[in-house]
Amino acid sequence: MKNKAVLEGLLFVVGEDGLTLNQIEDVLELEEEAVKQLVNDLKHSYEQEDRGLRIDFLGNRLKLTTKFEHRQYYQKLLENPDTNILSQAALETLAIIAYNEPITRMQVDKIRGVGSSQMIRKLVAKGLIKESGRSNLPGRPILYETTNDFLDYFGLNSIEDLPDMEKYIEQSEQDIEEEKDLYTSKYQEQA
Repeated sequence: MKNKAVLEGLLFVVGEDGLTLNQIEDVLELEEEAVKQLVNDLKHSYEQEDRGLRIDFLGNRLKLTTKFEHRQYYQKLLENPDTNILSQAALETLAIIAYNEPITRMQVDKIRGVGSSQMIRKLVAKGLIKESGRSNLPGRPILYETTNDFLDYFGLNSIEDLPDMEKYIEQSEQDIEEEKDLYTSKYQEQA
């Protein structure tokens, strides 16, 4: 029973990337047949009507996905103005894309230092970014760029109206130096 809960957590953590059966075997330290039985048990528990998720094999990877029959509710949530507030992670991802477009998800991940696939999916669903073609990198990953809705959301006429990052970085460095000076001068040892 514990392994089923761990597998569920693992699938949640990896998100869109999913897991192969071999990865599950390695992490849970189980034999192939035990992993297959575990996956089938978890898949069966998700088939119940009172569950909102399911497990799918997409490619050779096992992934948690939402149930297709609930799609109208997911769409309603995305269209609701109250849910259109952007989280810090969404703003971070959006800024990286805006300043570096066109850019691949893996390039965004490298800059952020964490996986961004779910956040990119949400930003695409909100219409703030879009697929803009394929990179010439191996595997021909999808390129992303901002949309006109992004410009409208932030009150910009064009992408060139974004604040200059060089000035922001310089100001941030100055602020850090001032904080250091304040700390060291205020807490100097008395002779």
